[in-house]
Amino acid sequence: MLKQLYIKNFTLIDELDMEFHSGFSVITGETGAGKSIILGAIGLLLGQRADSKSVKMGTDRCVIEAHFDLSRYQMEDFFEQNEIDFDADDTIIRRELTAAGKSRAFINDTPVALTMLKELGERLVDVHSQHQNLLLNKQDFQLSVVDVIANDAKELDDYATTYARYQELKKEEQRLREEIEQGRQSVDFMQFQYDELSSARLSDGEQEELEQRSETMSHSEDIKSALYEAETALLGDENGLVSNLKHAVSALQGIERVYPDVAELAERMNSCYIELKDAADEVSAKLETVDFDPAELDTVNDRLDRIYALQKKYKVDTVAALLAIQDDLERKLSNIENSDEALAELERQVAAAQKAVQSKADVLTKKRQKAAQEIEKQMQSRLVPLGMPHVRFQIVIEQEPLGRSGQDKVSFLFSANTSTPLQPVAQVASGGEIARVMLSLKAMISGAVKLPTIIFDEIDTGVSGKIAEQMAQIMAEMGRCDRQVISITHLPQIAALGTTHYKVYKEETPQGTTSHMQMLTPNERITEIAQMLSGSDVSDAAIQNAKELLKL
Repeated sequence: MLKQLYIKNFTLIDELDMEFHSGFSVITGETGAGKSIILGAIGLLLGQRADSKSVKMGTDRCVIEAHFDLSRYQMEDFFEQNEIDFDADDTIIRRELTAAGKSRAFINDTPVALTMLKELGERLVDVHSQHQNLLLNKQDFQLSVVDVIANDAKELDDYATTYARYQELKKEEQRLREEIEQGRQSVDFMQFQYDELSSARLSDGEQEELEQRSETMSHSEDIKSALYEAETALLGDENGLVSNLKHAVSALQGIERVYPDVAELAERMNSCYIELKDAADEVSAKLETVDFDPAELDTVNDRLDRIYALQKKYKVDTVAALLAIQDDLERKLSNIENSDEALAELERQVAAAQKAVQSKADVLTKKRQKAAQEIEKQMQSRLVPLGMPHVRFQIVIEQEPLGRSGQDKVSFLFSANTSTPLQPVAQVASGGEIARVMLSLKAMISGAVKLPTIIFDEIDTGVSGKIAEQMAQIMAEMGRCDRQVISITHLPQIAALGTTHYKVYKEETPQGTTSHMQMLTPNERITEIAQMLSGSDVSDAAIQNAKELLKL
């Protein structure tokens, strides 16, 4: 549950540091006092998009921080999966926004992406505002209510996995059908292309080797001349380097006995002689192998021309790319040749997958039908005390083509009177009736999903008197079931049933208008509820009435 909320420099709030308590709490205040600002701050903590205009004018950044007690809600898995430190007694989420528009989010002082903050926020707080009543017109919302009560999350996951596989197989089947059809229309051309490439007998790396051979043969005379000059310089009869070096070595070796200092020098020069003699022999060998053969050069260039022509035709730059095209053509031709067998096998897989999906969809349908009956009973028992003695609430589940959530189309039908036929709830219910329907749904859902904190933002719109008191009792009951319920209200009947009462108010200062929030003492509650009953001029009768509402 929410233990503490700290807000600094957010719109009209200079600084707010407020403790919250378990059970049913209420927040009151005049219209425009700043209740929506506090909700907006909480929304930022839950991952909503930020606007730099929210930063209080004249400041460079705002900070919103909340502390939660999660000791009873088994949320360790979220923190382990995201490698965030977990403190069940004091989980801290913080949002910072600068006037320049930069936003940062933290969970237990670990920087996180906004999507992660939103994921955690959805498990921490459910904010029900008036616009959420429009959800009653959304089929996916109605289906999600049924799924929550059906407790079919595991079955939904199993179905989703099977359905995704079924969709993949259907796409593969369609792709193969299109490929076969296109192939049959162009099989002759593909066969011609394949034969052309296949007959070329291409090999990877061939082009580079041929280009090098062509380059060498084209310059064979230059190569031979250079090798000849090198051989003459090394092995010439009179001035060859090899014979001169050999002569020098012999001369030094002849005086080693009488002049030992030249021994090392003679050895070094002899090593050079051996290396130089070996190099000279290699030059001679290469000279004998170099020979210009015009016919061979023509053969190499003809082969290169064919490769270049194929590359130009197929708009590629390498033999490897040509070979890839050849392989692809071979695969397509093989598919066409074996298309009937391949398509039949894929059709069999699709049929098996469809059967599996249908089976899992049927399991979902049965669970949803059972849950729908339970919801109808609960809604009947919850709505009658809320001033609708003749209410009828029915859930219709119709079959539709298999989709991501199964095969069920869910519709909530409603009638507040025996004479009015059942119709879609969003089309026939009044504002006050929709508020009561949504509160009943939320109360029912909260029993199935352990959300730590539920905030109702003026869910009492369109009701008053005893009905408002009944709605407050439902919220109070929700607050007694291991969760925290906070209601923002203008109705004294609801405010009086809160175990904790907060007031939001505005104050005019020399620096401008600021919003504040305070937890009311018992005496302050009496005054606040009396003002809600009679206005700013609090009468003795209003005070007495407030005490009666507070059961004092």
